[in-house]
Amino acid sequence: MIHLNDINLAYKKVKGFAHVTPLLSSSRINRIIGAEIYFKAENFQKVGAFKFRGAINALSIIKESSDIKEVVTHSSGNHAQALALASKILGLKAYIVMPENSPEVKINAVKEYGGEIIFCKPTLQAREDSAQKVIEQTGAEFIHPYNNYRIIAGQGTCALEALSQINFTPDYVIAPVGGGGLLSGTAIAVKETNKNIRVFGAEPKNADDAYKSFKAGYIIPQTNPNTIADGLRTSLGDKTFNIITNYVDDILLCSEKNIINAMSLIYESLKIVIEPSAAVPLAGIIENNEHFKEKKIIVILSGGNIDIKNFNWHAE
Repeated sequence: MIHLNDINLAYKKVKGFAHVTPLLSSSRINRIIGAEIYFKAENFQKVGAFKFRGAINALSIIKESSDIKEVVTHSSGNHAQALALASKILGLKAYIVMPENSPEVKINAVKEYGGEIIFCKPTLQAREDSAQKVIEQTGAEFIHPYNNYRIIAGQGTCALEALSQINFTPDYVIAPVGGGGLLSGTAIAVKETNKNIRVFGAEPKNADDAYKSFKAGYIIPQTNPNTIADGLRTSLGDKTFNIITNYVDDILLCSEKNIINAMSLIYESLKIVIEPSAAVPLAGIIENNEHFKEKKIIVILSGGNIDIKNFNWHAE
């Protein structure tokens, strides 16, 4: 388990490389929801997502404390880009195992950031086997996308930074949950700062393994998720599950329709680009609106990497 001190230490490393992202608000959204919402805009972060925070923290520690020169991960999403860029900044070699059906925009981004891509079949087993082969051949250090305490501490700096940007105590802080790295770090940062602030995760109904696991008290793996929130299709890890169980107050669920509604509301009102996963917390608020009337809420917008050309705004 990590604690607030670990996140404070991570922030000292992260802030030298990462952007301080803004807190945005919209009087229109506040009026529609009946609450005061502040959006932590990690879509403006390097690589367009909060994932850069965890990657730069983990690799900074490796750079300072070991002779390791190469790292490896498996990811088809924002973690792949984040690790590639963090490695480039710190002078490390990054091997990125990506499924062969990964979006072209993300493949190109990893290449631009200097990551060496190893393609594999689109299964978890193939990802893990390919990463293990790289480790055996190169001695590279494996950096898990979320089930890694250094990654979790880095992700926690997002909420820590958000709390430093306001002069009031929020009632709620809400983050999306896929593998749980962001929600875990958020929960520790918030709860160990002020235990009276409620921390919620938010998840699509079509990929509700974290919700089921949270309610059951043990990990229920993700099976065949079918959601437009592609960043939230992964299962919790043992480290993230343990933290979420101990720190998080509840997990909200939302429909695909309300994810689209929340995305549209943010695009139209805040005039910014976000990916579907980032809209899930607002979708959860929309779906459970009665709980949030007249409350002050921080919502973490996790990222803005979306293939606009191929996105279906009418997905159900």
